[in-house]
Amino acid sequence: MIGFFILIIHSIETLAYSVRLLGARVKLLASALSLFNVMVMVSRLANMMQQPFTGSLIDNAPKENALEFVAGQYRILIGSATLGTIIGLLLLPTFIAIFSRAIIHLADERGSIPALLRKGLTIPYLKRAKKHVHLPKFVYLKDMNWRDIPIKLFCINMLITAIYTIGVLSALYAALLAPERATTAVMASGLINGLATILLIVFIDPKISILADDVINQKGSYINLKNASIMMVSSRLLGTLLAQVIFIPGAKYIAWFTQFIV
Repeated sequence: MIGFFILIIHSIETLAYSVRLLGARVKLLASALSLFNVMVMVSRLANMMQQPFTGSLIDNAPKENALEFVAGQYRILIGSATLGTIIGLLLLPTFIAIFSRAIIHLADERGSIPALLRKGLTIPYLKRAKKHVHLPKFVYLKDMNWRDIPIKLFCINMLITAIYTIGVLSALYAALLAPERATTAVMASGLINGLATILLIVFIDPKISILADDVINQKGSYINLKNASIMMVSSRLLGTLLAQVIFIPGAKYIAWFTQFIV
């Protein structure tokens, strides 16, 4: 169940990289971001629901070999993040096709999301949506020049994703490593995820937003924006794999750092 929540979270956050792409496609970027906020709310709700259950794995861990048991469970959860990212990647073409039409209908409904849902959940529209379901094809990569990928931005996004993925898990695991400072370690998870969010806002979001604005203002290429979106999704996938590597070292660092707080 916890893995399912995490899968939903990372699937939605992977699809987030295409929002500016399809907003620029229909030249309704603000409407695209507004509509996507509804999906983000679902992601945040899933995140809130899974955290208590994730913590309960520690409470229910066997007294013998508790560290090994919890580490194994948490690595499965990190694997769920990777699987969710892959699912989000596979859904990108379908999401772009359906969501871009939803943006146009939202504009027709003058921004009323309830009216959009009433229209979109009718049988004729659901049947129409089935026609837009398809998997990614290599043709999407035909115009992509891998030499143009900004390596620095790619690596930063990969690192931020890894930190965000293991922020809560490493903090909870650190509570086992330093039981005398368990509460301090657990509360550090908010700080870690907060820093990762700030890094994302400062280094990643402005770059992609500028590319989207350039497309809308006919100053940039849609192909460049598409390439950037594919690059960000790819780095996110690698970030969830990197999370497996830094999970234990991250927990040890948190446990060590808490001694300077208490």
